[in-house]
Amino acid sequence: MKYNDYQTKAGETAALYELFNEFYEAYAPERARLDKCEHMYRGEHWFDVPPGDSGEPRPVTPVLQSTIENVRADLADQMPEAIVSSDSPEYDGLSELLTHIIREDHLRCTYDEEYLKLTHDLLVGGWGVQQIGFDPAANGGIGGAFIRHVDSRQIMFDPLVTDLQDGRAVFKFVRRTREWFSQHYPDKAGELREDGFIADLPAEELLSPRYDKSILLIECWRRIYDSEADRYRVHMVKLAGGIMLEDSREVKPEGYFAHGEYPFVLTTLFERKGSCLGYGIVDMFETSQRNSDKLDQIVMKNALLASRNKLLVTSASGFDPADLRDWSKEVHQGENLNGISWFATAPLPSYILSYIAEMRNSIKEESGANEFARGMTHAGVTSGTAIAALQEASSKRSRMAARAVHAGFRRAVIQEIEIEREFTLKKRLALTVKKLAGDMNADPSALMRLSAVKTALDSLGSLPAEFHVTVKVVKENAFNVLNNNETVFRLAAAGMISPDVGLQLLIFDGKDQAVQLMKAKQAEIGLNEKTAGGA
Repeated sequence: MKYNDYQTKAGETAALYELFNEFYEAYAPERARLDKCEHMYRGEHWFDVPPGDSGEPRPVTPVLQSTIENVRADLADQMPEAIVSSDSPEYDGLSELLTHIIREDHLRCTYDEEYLKLTHDLLVGGWGVQQIGFDPAANGGIGGAFIRHVDSRQIMFDPLVTDLQDGRAVFKFVRRTREWFSQHYPDKAGELREDGFIADLPAEELLSPRYDKSILLIECWRRIYDSEADRYRVHMVKLAGGIMLEDSREVKPEGYFAHGEYPFVLTTLFERKGSCLGYGIVDMFETSQRNSDKLDQIVMKNALLASRNKLLVTSASGFDPADLRDWSKEVHQGENLNGISWFATAPLPSYILSYIAEMRNSIKEESGANEFARGMTHAGVTSGTAIAALQEASSKRSRMAARAVHAGFRRAVIQEIEIEREFTLKKRLALTVKKLAGDMNADPSALMRLSAVKTALDSLGSLPAEFHVTVKVVKENAFNVLNNNETVFRLAAAGMISPDVGLQLLIFDGKDQAVQLMKAKQAEIGLNEKTAGGA
């Protein structure tokens, strides 16, 4: 859709709302599935039981929720961190600078929290979304890129494609009050009309906001091919209440971002053929969880019936049923004991209980959250190396999920680098050089390195260097850390490596400070030896 495809903005707005309606209707089953997955995760799946069954007990053993949280814990131990490298040695300093900039960006936007939100959507709903953008107010007004999690219920991709970059548009939306629009768009707030996108909102929620008091704010991202320039350009339009609020083409007709891609990365857990979305753990093990809880219901109902045996009294017995219900009496008067009998509930077969346990264990085993992955071991397994090996072998599923997350993170960081290079890289570098130059205690070698980086950056011109992103894990598994450190100590004790090399190989908190202190100590010793030799 080109800028001149419509004679008026009103015509373009109407066409975009028509496209939004098409996406919204296509996503109705997906929104229902996401609600169902959340209910299963929270153990609220009994809400869909027919009303006639409401008197039955509704037990829930949160095997599915526990399984998901254990896999999330594994993913939390594998939170990614980006390492940037270049395709040429002359740009090594620039790639090192980019690594530090990306790390600062992630600290500023609290990526660890965004990462945890992503893992929840990924495991429960089957797919999670990250948005890469630019915040002009960050870093004291210099600006900076960010990676943020996007709620899967507030974004829609083209239902016709399997790769979001091939889609006609990406819609991101959120509800805002009229007061919000009056503050941010005072000249257009009076034109906003009510919308009708509230028909299929979730009914079983803890909060019940007044959606009729708000209006849907829509971000419509479109990736358009420019045949003259032989490249794609991405534009963004904001819509609300039937009118167009903003159009990025009025500010940057060459494209919102220079990389020309949708600024979203979609990560899926289990592939869904014919769609860019995916399936999650809930979809795979929902039936097992429901059957397990249904069997629990049968067992609990049997226990309740067995705790209150029925007393059968015939009219020929001569006993008053109300009198027999009074357990405070010691004597009851009647005529015929043969007319009284107890009706006891028969016990369930013993194999049902073992079958329930086996069903729950199968959820844990097949999802990869078995006892070894949960940190539990059989008696007799006490070696740290053995425990680490067992956990490594039992966490294949979580490692597969981690690879998917890391692949999405790598794609997001590549876009983040392009945004930093487009908007702020030279500004950050200039300020860093100026700061070091004005510092009397500045390290001359650091200043020279930064000057070389500035020279390399200026030499790029319009031809950007190719940067490669590798991912390393921020936090290692505790048993893997112990095993690694134990190996390093053995190598150092055998004389195969020196203590300073061993310190570099160890994994522990405060390692950077320890390395700096070691280098300072070595420099001091070398200076003393040089002074003593000169004397």
